[in-house]
Amino acid sequence: MFDLSAVDLARVQFAFTVSFHIIFPAITIGLASYLAVLEGLWLTKKNPIYRDLYHFWSKIFAVNFAMGVVSGLVMSYEFGTNWSAFSTFAGGVTGPLLAYEVLTAFFLEAGFLGVMLFGWNRVGPGLHFFSTIMVAVGTLISMTWILASNSWMQTPQGYEIVDGRVVPVDWIEIIFNPSFPYRLVHMALAAFLATALFVAASGAWHMLKGSAKPHAQKMFSMAMWMLLITAPLQIIAGDFHGLNTLEHQPAKIAAMEGHWENEPGEEGVPLILFGWPDMEAEETKYALKIPHLGSLILTHTWDGQFEGLKSFAPEDRPYAPVVFWSFRIMVALGMLMLLLGVCGLWLRWKKRLYESPLFLKFALAMGPAGLIAILAGWFTTEVGRQPWVVYGVMRTVDAASDHSVAALTTTLVAFVVVYFAVFGIGVKYMLSLIKEGPEEHHDPADGEDSTHRPARPLSAVSDEVKL
Repeated sequence: MFDLSAVDLARVQFAFTVSFHIIFPAITIGLASYLAVLEGLWLTKKNPIYRDLYHFWSKIFAVNFAMGVVSGLVMSYEFGTNWSAFSTFAGGVTGPLLAYEVLTAFFLEAGFLGVMLFGWNRVGPGLHFFSTIMVAVGTLISMTWILASNSWMQTPQGYEIVDGRVVPVDWIEIIFNPSFPYRLVHMALAAFLATALFVAASGAWHMLKGSAKPHAQKMFSMAMWMLLITAPLQIIAGDFHGLNTLEHQPAKIAAMEGHWENEPGEEGVPLILFGWPDMEAEETKYALKIPHLGSLILTHTWDGQFEGLKSFAPEDRPYAPVVFWSFRIMVALGMLMLLLGVCGLWLRWKKRLYESPLFLKFALAMGPAGLIAILAGWFTTEVGRQPWVVYGVMRTVDAASDHSVAALTTTLVAFVVVYFAVFGIGVKYMLSLIKEGPEEHHDPADGEDSTHRPARPLSAVSDEVKL
């Protein structure tokens, strides 16, 4: 398939399945916390709009949660089928970390999810609120363990290699490896940003259509506040993350910057805004540069230097064009998010937050921007780590199972067809729920009990919503 090797196809297959999966947990993390905030505001202020928004977004959360669970199951099998050598080599570290995620986060979510989705009129308000908080906490714990595992692969610490296998020596060093704190904060903020943009786009759409006006205004206002707070924080977190990456993965930074070498006598490294890193010519062609800005961003000095790609052997360099452009897509979207938040603040001050069709269309267009930025950031991180699966310890080519090109081509095609069919329907269903908009929720009268007792997350969605 396109002259790709079996290892290349295994990488493409894993990248495809992860790319589908990552968007659902990101929204799950953000929506779970948003639901906890909405219920807390309902309990304290008794404004029925918060209650109605809770029920509206809990339906979308249920669908999104279900798709996240299903899409995540596949990857655990891929570790064994396509990356068995990696599992054999590093399973002593990655296996327990993923098991901790199941034992803590997944069990916590599973224990309280049913109460959260179906217990509004069956348990007291305090217990229901506690259940919503526990689900939100569970999503954050799940993210923590997953990132601890992936961060260890980026900056491995606390281990020894005995008889060709990784043996844990210090679990504190393994979990709190050098890149973990920065990547945890960066991912958490990315999830909140993506969810804020998702919520804002929904509110903007309903206001442009003239439907669900009070509810749309409330969700839009809350999303704009979240965006205004988290976008600047994400830029600061990204700066710290970049400095950490420069220290521990300098080849990745060089690829992100399209920086090949420090010219003799050159004072400072320019920032290349656009260009094309040519791996064969070992230069970035058509480069548009801003003098000294690369040094200022990455070393916080005017004349600072950092290693270029030529400092690393050709076989140790990541594929720079993908890393270079995925990083720029992520940063550009981040700047647009900040612009949206600042424009929202200015319009709020002018008391025109809900009255500018152009601004509402901007917010609507930015709806998927958070998810696209997450995918771009993931490509930057994972492609930038290459050719290592465990950075500096195990090469990707040595981690793959011994499969034929034909077998991997067949399974990749099958994944593409099934994923687009199954998750395409799921996304369409979720968008149809958003299109329906919030409705006024009526609690049963005292003594009244519902005869419908759903047992599945998707049962939390009204039967009236059609595909």
